[in-house]
Amino acid sequence: MTGYGSADKGPTGPGDGGFPPGTARPGPLPPRIEPVGSAYLPPGAPGQPSAPRPAWSPPAQPGQWGAAPANAPAPAAAPAASGWGHGGAPSTTPGPSTPPGVTPGPGWSPASGSTPPGVPGQPPGHGHPQGPGPGQPYPAGPVPATKGRGLTITALVLAGLLAVVTGVQAYQINRLSNRLGDTDSRVAAAQAADGTRLDGLESRAGALEKQAGAAFNPEAVASAVLPSVFRVRAGNSTGTAFAIGKPAAGGGTNLFTNYHVVDALWQTGEREVFLERTDQRFPATIVRVDEANDVAHLRTNGKFTGLVAAPAAVKSGQQIVVVGAPLGLEDSVTTGVVSAFREAGGGEGPVIQFDAPINPGNSGGPVINGSKQVVGIATAKARNAEGIGLAVPIKVACDGFKIC
Repeated sequence: MTGYGSADKGPTGPGDGGFPPGTARPGPLPPRIEPVGSAYLPPGAPGQPSAPRPAWSPPAQPGQWGAAPANAPAPAAAPAASGWGHGGAPSTTPGPSTPPGVTPGPGWSPASGSTPPGVPGQPPGHGHPQGPGPGQPYPAGPVPATKGRGLTITALVLAGLLAVVTGVQAYQINRLSNRLGDTDSRVAAAQAADGTRLDGLESRAGALEKQAGAAFNPEAVASAVLPSVFRVRAGNSTGTAFAIGKPAAGGGTNLFTNYHVVDALWQTGEREVFLERTDQRFPATIVRVDEANDVAHLRTNGKFTGLVAAPAAVKSGQQIVVVGAPLGLEDSVTTGVVSAFREAGGGEGPVIQFDAPINPGNSGGPVINGSKQVVGIATAKARNAEGIGLAVPIKVACDGFKIC
């Protein structure tokens, strides 16, 4: 490699720098200044003409550059295929190399023999593509394989997380569905139990209503019966009559009373009597009589609600209400119980004994049980005793007249 000697010793020959013997060494060379965009290609590089460099002449004075003396020897020619040396001087080392300050790009090797990309002054398209200029970003190359694998791993991780979240949600939905089913079952069982209890309460309420209806209530009985009971006036006699059964054939109302109330008119051939309620008076006709059982059948053209006959015989202790017009006092009500049921004997029919107070004028009035049904027709009382009243069973009257 060519070099420099000391300052007090000149080069001894052309191969030692080209200084004449005895000549002092010049000062250090000034730096090469070249325009931006230019490049220096070593001699012998591909595409570079291998013209010989001009001869070098030392300066006229030490430390300065000037015209070379005419007698200065020419420097040796650089080898045509030499590489790059230090300081920009040609190197004698064979083979291409990277110039100082230049970084070869990808895909370039010294053995290629081409100019490395990025060399200043290299025209575009010569050798390898020119790199970006000063201040310009380097173009992005292909995505590395490592980055692709990272994206794949990230996608797999996200898919796994999504699968886990989906599984957890499905499990929670299943649990909620099971809880909802259990809740529905409990609600249905509770509703069924409530329905059973409600049915039981309704049954008990119905039973209580029946018991309440069966309970003896004289006020309710009197309110239901009084519109069908009348004071009957037959000549000089006064008694009681009541409507019974369905409406009479051809219209009108059938009534019962005692025979001894109308016997005076019946014996004289009179048939007309009068039914009185408050300020109203309705004519009625004696249709037929039963002297043995002390019953008479009356009929009026007026339309009144008939009372219902009890289907069963009375029993001792059964509570009753007697409605009539004692001493002409209409709409009078007394209460008591059935003392006994007396069978027929001695030529007389069966009678009901009761303890409700009755007086003259109650004859022919109805005896009512707690169900608002007629059980008998009040007919007489003991004269020398208290609390002994007698009534004709309603069944005897209904069987004899067929109007109930």
